[in-house]
Amino acid sequence: MTTALIVAGVVILIGSIIQGVVGYGLNLLAGPILALLDPMLVPVPVLIVASVQATLAVVREHGHTHWPGVGWAMLGRLPGNVLGVLAVATLPVRGFNIVVALSVIACVVLSVVAWKPRPTPPGLVIAGTASGTFGTASAIGGPPIALLYQNSKGPTVRATLGAYFFLASVSSIVTLAVAGEVHGEHLHAALLLLPFMAAGFALSSPARRFIDAGRVRAAVLTVASVAAVILLVRSVL
Repeated sequence: MTTALIVAGVVILIGSIIQGVVGYGLNLLAGPILALLDPMLVPVPVLIVASVQATLAVVREHGHTHWPGVGWAMLGRLPGNVLGVLAVATLPVRGFNIVVALSVIACVVLSVVAWKPRPTPPGLVIAGTASGTFGTASAIGGPPIALLYQNSKGPTVRATLGAYFFLASVSSIVTLAVAGEVHGEHLHAALLLLPFMAAGFALSSPARRFIDAGRVRAAVLTVASVAAVILLVRSVL
């Protein structure tokens, strides 16, 4: 295993712990760092690893998945993917990323000040569309959905986001495969990274109790804020 893959594995390990505890965060952390280490690792290997972790999250807390919410969010995700592709093709990437980052920060601020989001069908469709657009264009698709569930219990957040991320990741992998962008080296890299993900997921199990003790909302808002700030700094510099 090369040095780059070892470093990538450590990043995946940390991201898996965060996602296993909060419900999202793996792609937000791993995407930018792995792209710098080796562009081959993004997006296919990361998507494969993320889809497996999402599956484990649903299995671990399957009784808490809000399936209607997953369905409504995916209804918005598909056109959101198309909007994301159009944004990449027609808009300045740097400027669009800044808008995405500021939008997420604004939602976090509103949540702290007055906004009390609820996962209603219209809200989930809109969040799914934003997630597809932001995720496709800026690799920050988690916050729009997570913010709607910030007032839910920890198991519900993790299981619901896990189901959503699984479907979203698989749809992206299938799309890339049809486009001829999935190769043997991608599958090999994913297999090498999966043990790191499994270790992080296992370590997240006992850590969930800390977050579930009244800290779910703070954790969701913190991860969203950090992701937005990272995207903003990366776009400005």
